This record gives sequence, structure tokens and C-alpha cells, in this order.
Amino acid sequence: MDNLKRVIVDFKKLTPEVLKLLVDKYPDGYDDQNIISFKNAQGERIEAVEVTTDDTKYLVKISAKLEKTMANYDEDDYEDFDDNDPEAIPDIEIAEEDEDNDED
Repeated sequence: MDNLKRVIVDFKKLTPEVLKLLVDKYPDGYDDQNIISFKNAQGERIEAVEVTTDDTKYLVKISAKLEKTMANYDEDDYEDFDDNDPEAIPDIEIAEEDEDNDED
């Protein structure tokens, strides 16, 4: 009965429409129970969160940039952008400190 188109989308290809769906579905962010894990065609393990429109189920790959973009989301920032244009989401700068804290 599930006739939805399934789309795996990377952060870099995220449209404002899908970003808004993510923020609406996970207003406080997502946690482990929201994450879906699967292997892609190359056998790589992928972790994603799911959002659904009327005709499409999106699996959005998890990344530090996705979390940062969701946390800083402001609908007004996107009101003038084309919902179908992945280039509409501005690049997010991520502080390197989170990744560099691991000392050997």
C-alpha cells in the first residue's frame, strides 16, 4: 500500500522544503531512536532520518552540518528561496573544535 517514492538525500542536496519538514518533525533535534541505518549499493553503512511528503519518503543522511543547520533554522531565512533548489540552503560553518578534541 506504500506507493511513496523513496529518496536518499545528502545534506548538500537538501531543499528548503525538506529542511522545514525535518525541523517540524524533530523540533528538538533527532536522537538514536529516530535514526534509520542501512547499507547502500556500495555496502557502506548509512544513517539517516526520515521525513515524508504526500508523495515522497526522504531519508536524509545524518551529518554534523545537518544538525547545525536544523539547530539554526529560521523559516524567514528561506522564504525567498525556490523550494526545489538544493543550492538555496546557505553553507554552514562548523567549528573545528568538536572534531579536534580527540588526542591520541
